Amino acid sequence: MWALVINPVSGQGRGTTIGTYVAGYLNENKIEFTIVTGNSSLALSDHLKTFILKNPDCNGVIAVGGDGLLHIILQIVVPAQIPFTIIPAGTGNDFVRTLGWDLNEVDVQLNQVTTTSPTPIDLGLVDGEWFGAILSTGFDSIVNEKANTMQWPKGPMKYNAAIAIELPRFVPRHYEITLDDRTISTHAMLIAVANGRSYGAGMLVCPNANIGDGLFDVMVLHPVSKLEFIKVFPRVFAGTHVSHPAVEIVRSKNVTIESNAIAYADGERIGQLPIAAECIHDAVQTWVA
Repeated sequence: MWALVINPVSGQGRGTTIGTYVAGYLNENKIEFTIVTGNSSLALSDHLKTFILKNPDCNGVIAVGGDGLLHIILQIVVPAQIPFTIIPAGTGNDFVRTLGWDLNEVDVQLNQVTTTSPTPIDLGLVDGEWFGAILSTGFDSIVNEKANTMQWPKGPMKYNAAIAIELPRFVPRHYEITLDDRTISTHAMLIAVANGRSYGAGMLVCPNANIGDGLFDVMVLHPVSKLEFIKVFPRVFAGTHVSHPAVEIVRSKNVTIESNAIAYADGERIGQLPIAAECIHDAVQTWVA
């Protein structure tokens, strides 16, 4: 028995469309499953917890949605030690990218999930909350805050519009970053604590991050002019920004960040700093392409 978890509002309704397709695939292949959904994140979470309590030996969780749904799922499947996969139906789908899946080949992913064994991967744990891809603070978190208040535009363009609004008034902040072997005291525009490689729908902020090495890649963007930021920003989609002299990347299992700022993880609001994060090796099992 599988749990098919569907976020109906993912990707402006794509969750429902792709969820229906996945249900058809499972039916066609005579794979037993139960649909789990909800009209809010809290309801969906409660329904999944109930399913797992009743089916502790279930094969796993197939979640149809984006990184927001991933964040909900992780808080449940990790303590229960139940394998899971995410079928991409969100706006960013960055955790699916990190796992190497082609966003347009759902059948290939489902076939592997239902016929092969899962693989253990690392996760981040920040103040008791699990995350799969990126924990960040600085300019991108401010942009997230703004984007979450905007009704228009929809989809990835909302993030770009929020950048255009926030960049002219953005001021770098001072951060104290405590790692395994050192403390970095610096002004910075952005700090990304990466278990996965990308966020923001494919921005390769830490292109060499590895979900199996037990360490975070920590990217610090030291202050640059607004003009320089605009010039360098597009390079993040290819991961070539890492060669810029203002970009510093270090590796650490534990990261504590202090500042007057907020943090996001997997696109979800974590809250006010300070925060403490740890990379947990082999925290959960999933299917990797």
